[in-house]
Amino acid sequence: MRRLLLALTVLLAPAAAAAQAMVEMPWARATAPAAQTGAAYMTVTTTVDDRITAVSSPVAANAELHETIEQNGVMKMEARPAMPLTGGKPLTMKPGSFHVMLLGLRAPLKQGDSFRLTVTFEKAPPVTVDVKVEAAGAAGPGAHTH
Repeated sequence: MRRLLLALTVLLAPAAAAAQAMVEMPWARATAPAAQTGAAYMTVTTTVDDRITAVSSPVAANAELHETIEQNGVMKMEARPAMPLTGGKPLTMKPGSFHVMLLGLRAPLKQGDSFRLTVTFEKAPPVTVDVKVEAAGAAGPGAHTH
C-alpha cells in the first residue's frame, strides 16, 4: 500500500506543479466618492490551458468576472462564470473588454491607493496581487488620462 501511495505521489506531482499562473500589471480606476462599483484590470498568463474560476477582494462585498460586449449597437457588460485561458497566451483585461467588477465597494477607490485581489484558477494555485488605483480616466497602469 505504501508503494502504491508513493507511486501515485510521484506520478501526480509533476501534473500539480505544471499548472502555474502569473498576474501582471494589476490596476483599477479611481471611483467617485459615492460609487458602489469599480473595476480592476490585469494581464493573466498560465503555463497550461486553465480557467479563472473566481476573483475576490476585501474592498468589495463581491467581485465578478465580466466582459463588455456589443449587442445590436449597444455596449453592455455581462457576468462570466469563468474565463478560459490558453497556456502561454496572455489574457489582457482592460476597459471595454474583460475585467473584474467590484460590487458593493466598502470605500471609494482613491488614486494612489492599492488593494489586494485574489484570482482563483481551476488548475493553478490562487494568485493574490496588489492592485494600484490609477486616475479615474486612466487607460492603463501609469497611463495619462485623456
